[in-house]
Amino acid sequence: MFCDGCGAAVDPGQAFCSRCGKQVVGPVTAMQLRPGRVQGHVHLLGILWLAISAFNTIGGVILYIVANTLFAHLHEMGAPPETPTGFLRSLLSVVAIFILAKAACGFIAGWGLLQREPWARVIALVLGFISLFNIPFGTAVGVYTLWVLLPAQSQQEYDALVASRAA
Repeated sequence: MFCDGCGAAVDPGQAFCSRCGKQVVGPVTAMQLRPGRVQGHVHLLGILWLAISAFNTIGGVILYIVANTLFAHLHEMGAPPETPTGFLRSLLSVVAIFILAKAACGFIAGWGLLQREPWARVIALVLGFISLFNIPFGTAVGVYTLWVLLPAQSQQEYDALVASRAA
């Protein structure tokens, strides 16, 4: 705390200012610093990345199972012979693998953000840009990620969080 008369530092419990002698009225308490924008949001952002990655994993597994069971036996179920089952099976399998890879990266980014790892910010930003096309929930998490982690001041604050965790 500081004296409201001269601006000198006042210790807790001190009744008079040591510089000007003005009486300190009321208890002297130290104010806690307000957490920064990144510090207040990075924990929630890590949890959101873990949650959306869990949903992406479920969707990717279901798509992979459908591609390799339904489309593998589509001709046996009475589909016309000109139906491109091989192409559809391959296409959906590749899409499912991409979804599962994105989910794995999301799990890594979420865990890294929760642990305040230095590389997690970059992975989360890349996934945030990619998730903008995943309407509506991916877009929301992507916009939130970019809002929290993209500004230059956010990089400095995140680097300070990483340094404080390492110390």
